[in-house]
Amino acid sequence: MPSRIVTIFLFFCLQSSVLQAQNDVSIDGRLQPILNEFFDQCKKYDISYYEKLFQLQAVDIVQNLPLEEGNTVLGMVARDEQGNVDKILINWAAMLDPEMLKVVAFHEFAHHFLDYKHTCQDCDEIMAVTNTSYFNIARDWENQVEQLFLTSPAYQEHASKKIVSNNHD
Repeated sequence: MPSRIVTIFLFFCLQSSVLQAQNDVSIDGRLQPILNEFFDQCKKYDISYYEKLFQLQAVDIVQNLPLEEGNTVLGMVARDEQGNVDKILINWAAMLDPEMLKVVAFHEFAHHFLDYKHTCQDCDEIMAVTNTSYFNIARDWENQVEQLFLTSPAYQEHASKKIVSNNHD
């Protein structure tokens, strides 16, 4: 009888640790302050991010993204076999300038947490495919962030649900 209780106890402990491991997200400490700032904006605009955060395995600065003329990738979302985003990756080169790092990080975070696709090819917006000048965006940061959130698919969906629920009250 005591061995059966021990076995059951060990089973539950093992099960608990497996479930806990599934909720761990590896976040590079250099990106944590920017991610926190992004989440503060999510809270400001009443956009839920918790569930999507735990869909990720990692938010990381990496050294293996292309960095050559005509083929530079400063950030990307990586997907698993089912096509779900499981990693947000930032090229180490984006760290050469804090403003560039912030723009690239917010861009990649917006893909996952705000359901964004690119808004234009090169137009001085956070969600452009390419930005000739990250510094134009940085100089207009407050406005850029406000537009990023107000025009995001996640915010638009949340706002439309809020309107519908208010109409039914």
